[in-house]
Amino acid sequence: MFQKLDYPFLAASFASFVASVSLWFFVNRDYGVFVGLWVPSILILWVGVRITLLARFAVAAPIQTTKDE
Repeated sequence: MFQKLDYPFLAASFASFVASVSLWFFVNRDYGVFVGLWVPSILILWVGVRITLLARFAVAAPIQTTKDE
């Protein structure tokens, strides 16, 4: 399901969400909105890293063919 690489991205997005809600209620709503915009940015970065790694492994992996003789 998740790999080692996924946990820092998920932790960062969750921490950003918690910080955003805290800022929204306790400091200033504008700060909360600003930090809240980090959550989708972190998740999109995570998707980009995953796609890059998948593409790299797909290119590096040899194509297995069977020879019928």
